Amino acid sequence: MIKRERGRGSAMHAESEERLRVLCVIPARYASTRLPGKPLKDIQGKPMIVRVYERVTCAENLADVIVATDDLRIKAAVEAAGGKAMMTREDHPTGTDRLAEVAEKFKDAEVILNVQGDEPLIDPALIDELAASFKDSPALQMATVATRMKDEAEIQNPNNVKVVVDKAGYALYFSRSRLPFDRTPGARVYKHIGIYAYRRDFLLRYAKMEPTELEKSESLEQLRALENGCRIKVIKTDRKFVGVDTEEDLEKVNEIYRNMEV
Repeated sequence: MIKRERGRGSAMHAESEERLRVLCVIPARYASTRLPGKPLKDIQGKPMIVRVYERVTCAENLADVIVATDDLRIKAAVEAAGGKAMMTREDHPTGTDRLAEVAEKFKDAEVILNVQGDEPLIDPALIDELAASFKDSPALQMATVATRMKDEAEIQNPNNVKVVVDKAGYALYFSRSRLPFDRTPGARVYKHIGIYAYRRDFLLRYAKMEPTELEKSESLEQLRALENGCRIKVIKTDRKFVGVDTEEDLEKVNEIYRNMEV
Protein backbone atom coordinates (compact mmCIF):
# COMPACT_ATOMS: atom_id res chain seq x y z
CA MET A 1 0.00 0.00 0.00
CA ILE A 2 1.00 3.63 -0.46
CA LYS A 3 2.51 4.73 2.82
CA ARG A 4 1.26 8.28 2.65
CA GLU A 5 -1.73 9.81 0.86
CA ARG A 6 -1.95 13.58 0.78
CA GLY A 7 -4.64 14.05 -1.88
CA ARG A 8 -8.27 14.74 -1.02
CA GLY A 9 -10.18 14.52 -4.31
CA SER A 10 -10.11 17.00 -7.15
CA ALA A 11 -10.31 20.00 -4.81
CA MET A 12 -6.93 21.20 -3.65
CA HIS A 13 -6.35 21.76 0.07
CA ALA A 14 -3.31 23.64 1.36
CA GLU A 15 -2.31 22.90 4.91
CA SER A 16 -1.99 26.60 5.67
CA GLU A 17 -3.05 29.85 4.05
CA GLU A 18 0.57 30.69 3.30
CA ARG A 19 1.36 27.44 1.50
CA LEU A 20 1.03 27.39 -2.27
CA ARG A 21 -1.44 24.88 -3.65
CA VAL A 22 0.98 22.60 -5.49
CA LEU A 23 -0.31 19.68 -7.55
CA CYS A 24 2.23 17.05 -8.53
CA VAL A 25 1.41 15.18 -11.73
CA ILE A 26 3.21 11.97 -12.69
CA PRO A 27 2.68 11.29 -16.43
CA ALA A 28 2.87 7.59 -17.32
CA ARG A 29 2.41 6.19 -20.81
CA TYR A 30 2.42 2.45 -21.42
CA ALA A 31 4.11 2.73 -24.80
CA SER A 32 7.90 3.06 -24.78
CA THR A 33 10.23 2.50 -27.71
CA ARG A 34 13.08 1.08 -25.65
CA LEU A 35 11.14 -0.45 -22.76
CA PRO A 36 7.48 -1.28 -23.57
CA GLY A 37 5.19 -1.29 -20.54
CA LYS A 38 7.81 0.63 -18.58
CA PRO A 39 5.54 2.03 -15.82
CA LEU A 40 4.51 -1.49 -14.82
CA LYS A 41 8.01 -2.97 -14.73
CA ASP A 42 8.76 -4.62 -11.39
CA ILE A 43 11.02 -2.94 -8.85
CA GLN A 44 11.42 -5.20 -5.84
CA GLY A 45 7.85 -6.43 -5.88
CA LYS A 46 6.04 -3.27 -6.92
CA PRO A 47 5.33 -1.62 -10.30
CA MET A 48 7.71 1.23 -11.08
CA ILE A 49 4.88 3.78 -11.21
CA VAL A 50 3.91 2.82 -7.65
CA ARG A 51 7.52 3.26 -6.51
CA VAL A 52 7.55 6.76 -8.04
CA TYR A 53 4.22 7.61 -6.41
CA GLU A 54 5.47 6.45 -3.02
CA ARG A 55 8.56 8.64 -3.26
CA VAL A 56 6.62 11.70 -4.40
CA THR A 57 4.03 11.46 -1.63
CA CYS A 58 6.81 11.73 0.93
CA ALA A 59 7.29 15.39 -0.08
CA GLU A 60 5.94 17.95 2.39
CA ASN A 61 5.01 20.86 0.10
CA LEU A 62 2.40 19.15 -2.06
CA ALA A 63 -1.36 19.51 -1.75
CA ASP A 64 -2.13 16.60 -4.05
CA VAL A 65 -0.45 13.92 -6.19
CA ILE A 66 -1.96 12.20 -9.20
CA VAL A 67 -0.77 9.86 -11.95
CA ALA A 68 -1.89 10.90 -15.45
CA THR A 69 -2.03 7.98 -17.85
CA ASP A 70 -3.53 6.80 -21.12
CA ASP A 71 -3.66 3.13 -20.08
CA LEU A 72 -6.19 1.45 -17.80
CA ARG A 73 -3.60 -1.06 -16.58
CA ILE A 74 -1.46 1.73 -15.15
CA LYS A 75 -4.47 3.41 -13.55
CA ALA A 76 -5.51 0.11 -11.98
CA ALA A 77 -2.00 -0.55 -10.60
CA VAL A 78 -1.83 2.85 -8.92
CA GLU A 79 -5.32 2.60 -7.45
CA ALA A 80 -4.70 -0.96 -6.24
CA ALA A 81 -1.81 0.44 -4.19
CA GLY A 82 -4.01 3.15 -2.70
CA GLY A 83 -2.89 5.94 -5.02
CA LYS A 84 -4.78 8.35 -7.26
CA ALA A 85 -4.78 8.23 -11.05
CA MET A 86 -6.76 9.71 -13.92
CA MET A 87 -7.14 8.82 -17.58
CA THR A 88 -5.95 11.32 -20.19
CA ARG A 89 -6.21 11.44 -23.96
CA GLU A 90 -4.06 9.07 -26.02
CA ASP A 91 -3.30 11.55 -28.80
CA HIS A 92 -1.22 14.14 -26.94
CA PRO A 93 1.82 15.04 -29.07
CA THR A 94 3.93 16.01 -26.03
CA GLY A 95 4.11 15.50 -22.29
CA THR A 96 3.33 19.18 -21.81
CA ASP A 97 -0.03 18.70 -23.51
CA ARG A 98 -0.90 15.83 -21.15
CA LEU A 99 0.11 17.96 -18.17
CA ALA A 100 -2.06 20.84 -19.40
CA GLU A 101 -5.06 18.52 -19.69
CA VAL A 102 -4.70 17.69 -16.00
CA ALA A 103 -4.15 21.34 -15.06
CA GLU A 104 -7.41 22.27 -16.79
CA LYS A 105 -9.29 20.00 -14.38
CA PHE A 106 -7.57 21.25 -11.21
CA LYS A 107 -8.56 24.89 -11.42
CA ASP A 108 -7.55 25.87 -7.88
CA ALA A 109 -3.97 24.58 -8.20
CA GLU A 110 -1.45 27.41 -8.25
CA VAL A 111 1.64 25.42 -9.24
CA ILE A 112 1.80 22.23 -11.32
CA LEU A 113 4.85 20.08 -10.63
CA ASN A 114 5.77 17.35 -13.11
CA VAL A 115 7.74 14.28 -12.04
CA GLN A 116 8.38 11.68 -14.74
CA GLY A 117 7.00 8.20 -14.16
CA ASP A 118 10.42 6.63 -14.80
CA GLU A 119 12.19 8.31 -11.85
CA PRO A 120 11.79 5.75 -9.03
CA LEU A 121 14.69 7.30 -7.08
CA ILE A 122 13.34 10.85 -7.07
CA ASP A 123 14.25 12.65 -3.82
CA PRO A 124 11.20 14.10 -2.00
CA ALA A 125 13.37 16.89 -0.57
CA LEU A 126 14.17 18.06 -4.09
CA ILE A 127 10.45 18.19 -4.91
CA ASP A 128 9.95 20.38 -1.84
CA GLU A 129 12.81 22.65 -2.89
CA LEU A 130 11.39 23.06 -6.38
CA ALA A 131 7.91 23.83 -5.03
CA ALA A 132 9.28 26.31 -2.48
CA SER A 133 11.06 28.30 -5.20
CA PHE A 134 7.68 29.60 -6.38
CA LYS A 135 6.81 30.96 -2.96
CA ASP A 136 10.20 32.65 -2.73
CA SER A 137 9.83 34.22 -6.21
CA PRO A 138 6.24 35.36 -6.94
CA ALA A 139 7.16 36.29 -10.53
CA LEU A 140 8.62 32.84 -11.30
CA GLN A 141 6.75 31.03 -14.08
CA MET A 142 8.78 27.86 -14.73
CA ALA A 143 11.56 25.98 -12.97
CA THR A 144 13.55 22.78 -13.37
CA VAL A 145 16.60 20.94 -11.99
CA ALA A 146 20.18 20.15 -13.06
CA THR A 147 23.06 18.16 -11.61
CA ARG A 148 26.76 18.25 -12.47
CA MET A 149 28.26 15.62 -14.78
CA LYS A 150 31.93 14.66 -14.70
CA ASP A 151 32.10 11.43 -16.70
CA GLU A 152 33.05 12.27 -20.30
CA ALA A 153 31.04 9.38 -21.76
CA GLU A 154 27.93 10.70 -20.01
CA ILE A 155 28.66 14.20 -21.22
CA GLN A 156 28.94 13.06 -24.84
CA ASN A 157 25.75 10.97 -24.66
CA PRO A 158 22.99 12.88 -26.53
CA ASN A 159 20.35 11.26 -24.29
CA ASN A 160 21.79 13.35 -21.44
CA VAL A 161 20.49 16.87 -21.99
CA LYS A 162 22.90 19.61 -20.99
CA VAL A 163 22.01 23.10 -19.72
CA VAL A 164 23.92 26.35 -19.19
CA VAL A 165 22.63 29.11 -16.93
CA ASP A 166 23.21 32.81 -16.35
CA LYS A 167 24.54 34.32 -13.13
CA ALA A 168 21.04 34.54 -11.70
CA GLY A 169 20.47 30.81 -12.24
CA TYR A 170 18.18 31.05 -15.27
CA ALA A 171 18.65 28.80 -18.29
CA LEU A 172 20.45 30.23 -21.31
CA TYR A 173 20.14 27.08 -23.44
CA PHE A 174 19.52 23.33 -23.37
CA SER A 175 21.19 20.94 -25.80
CA ARG A 176 21.90 17.29 -26.50
CA SER A 177 25.39 18.35 -27.59
CA ARG A 178 28.22 19.07 -25.16
CA LEU A 179 27.44 22.37 -23.46
CA PRO A 180 29.53 24.40 -22.99
CA PHE A 181 32.14 23.48 -25.59
CA ASP A 182 35.44 22.74 -23.82
CA ARG A 183 37.76 25.11 -25.69
CA THR A 184 39.14 25.90 -22.24
CA PRO A 185 39.34 22.68 -20.18
CA GLY A 186 37.63 22.59 -16.82
CA ALA A 187 34.24 24.08 -17.67
CA ARG A 188 31.48 22.55 -15.56
CA VAL A 189 28.82 20.58 -17.40
CA TYR A 190 25.32 20.20 -15.98
CA LYS A 191 22.80 17.52 -16.85
CA HIS A 192 19.21 18.62 -17.06
CA ILE A 193 16.85 16.51 -14.94
CA GLY A 194 13.36 16.29 -16.43
CA ILE A 195 11.50 17.56 -13.38
CA TYR A 196 9.49 20.72 -14.01
CA ALA A 197 7.26 23.09 -12.11
CA TYR A 198 4.99 25.74 -13.62
CA ARG A 199 2.53 28.38 -12.55
CA ARG A 200 -0.75 26.88 -13.69
CA ASP A 201 -1.74 29.86 -15.86
CA PHE A 202 1.66 29.87 -17.55
CA LEU A 203 1.50 26.13 -18.24
CA LEU A 204 -1.84 26.53 -20.01
CA ARG A 205 -0.41 29.31 -22.21
CA TYR A 206 2.81 27.39 -22.82
CA ALA A 207 0.97 24.30 -24.03
CA LYS A 208 -0.80 26.39 -26.68
CA MET A 209 2.41 27.86 -28.11
CA GLU A 210 3.45 26.55 -31.51
CA PRO A 211 6.51 24.25 -31.61
CA THR A 212 9.63 26.27 -32.39
CA GLU A 213 12.60 25.75 -34.68
CA LEU A 214 15.14 24.96 -31.96
CA GLU A 215 12.66 22.77 -30.09
CA LYS A 216 12.18 20.64 -33.18
CA SER A 217 15.90 20.57 -33.98
CA GLU A 218 16.95 19.37 -30.50
CA SER A 219 13.68 17.54 -29.73
CA LEU A 220 13.49 19.44 -26.43
CA GLU A 221 10.17 21.00 -25.45
CA GLN A 222 11.68 23.44 -22.97
CA LEU A 223 13.33 25.34 -25.82
CA ARG A 224 9.84 26.47 -26.84
CA ALA A 225 9.68 28.46 -23.62
CA LEU A 226 13.11 30.04 -24.14
CA GLU A 227 12.41 30.90 -27.77
CA ASN A 228 9.25 32.69 -26.67
CA GLY A 229 11.17 34.81 -24.17
CA CYS A 230 10.14 32.88 -21.04
CA ARG A 231 12.71 32.46 -18.28
CA ILE A 232 13.35 29.05 -16.71
CA LYS A 233 14.87 28.90 -13.23
CA VAL A 234 17.37 26.04 -12.84
CA ILE A 235 17.92 24.61 -9.37
CA LYS A 236 21.29 22.89 -9.10
CA THR A 237 21.57 19.81 -6.93
CA ASP A 238 24.26 17.33 -5.94
CA ARG A 239 21.71 14.52 -5.85
CA LYS A 240 22.17 11.78 -8.43
CA PHE A 241 19.36 10.25 -10.45
CA VAL A 242 18.83 6.96 -12.26
CA GLY A 243 15.98 7.31 -14.73
CA VAL A 244 14.76 4.06 -16.28
CA ASP A 245 14.96 3.88 -20.08
CA THR A 246 16.45 0.42 -20.65
CA GLU A 247 16.57 -3.05 -19.10
CA GLU A 248 20.04 -2.19 -17.80
CA ASP A 249 18.65 0.88 -16.02
CA LEU A 250 15.89 -1.26 -14.54
CA GLU A 251 18.36 -3.78 -13.15
CA LYS A 252 20.48 -0.97 -11.70
CA VAL A 253 17.46 0.51 -9.91
CA ASN A 254 16.41 -2.92 -8.62
CA GLU A 255 19.87 -3.39 -7.16
CA ILE A 256 19.66 -0.01 -5.42
CA TYR A 257 16.26 -0.91 -3.94
CA ARG A 258 17.57 -4.28 -2.79
CA ASN A 259 20.35 -2.52 -0.91
CA MET A 260 17.93 0.05 0.53
CA GLU A 261 15.68 -2.67 1.94
CA VAL A 262 18.46 -4.70 3.57
